[in-house]
Amino acid sequence: RATLLRAVPHDLRTPLTSIIGASSSFLEGEDYLSEEEKRELITNINNDSNWLLNMVENLLSVTRIQEDGQKVKKSPEFVEEVVSEAAGRLKKRLPDAQFNIHVPLEFLMVPMDAILIEQVLINLLENAVIHSGSDRPAELGITENEETIIFEIKDYGRGLDDSQLDNLFLGTYSASETSDGHKGMGIGLSICRTIVEAHGGQISARNHEHGAVFTFTLPKT
Repeated sequence: RATLLRAVPHDLRTPLTSIIGASSSFLEGEDYLSEEEKRELITNINNDSNWLLNMVENLLSVTRIQEDGQKVKKSPEFVEEVVSEAAGRLKKRLPDAQFNIHVPLEFLMVPMDAILIEQVLINLLENAVIHSGSDRPAELGITENEETIIFEIKDYGRGLDDSQLDNLFLGTYSASETSDGHKGMGIGLSICRTIVEAHGGQISARNHEHGAVFTFTLPKT
């Protein structure tokens, strides 16, 4: 909690400053700005507002877990439905996001808090789309073994900073050379770890030859 509280002010301040700046520019220059310039300002406000909404959803997810003493209320859920809902929510926020999903032919049912796992999937897919620096679609693959369901999110971009891998899920990671300039990865990844571990699963990350891979597991029982 302390790590998140230290990181939140910075991650919230930048988009809020951007929203204030864009709205002020619009109000002060409404009479002489072109329609294209006005649209760009409104688009920036919309993007930053959506990012802030996602941040609030993340923080509510952590609060929900902490209030229950690091436990989550699980119920059997179809994995395909949870993945579909997460993908739909992400596409509403990022209509241009490109990713492919691969699920087994047979239906998989796993005990989970569906809303929390959706948040994990949204965070990891958003990171793959935004922070990879690649135009190639990200990949979400789902497999299983005897004890767990395995979710793997792979991108084909710049990869992760090797020097920060040890701190990746501590809420302090900051992707270098991000195209957006403010959407830090740290808090979202820390929240992913909190949610996955509260489910009894594990989460990890590594680089592959052409980008980064995030993997998390959920126990079948």
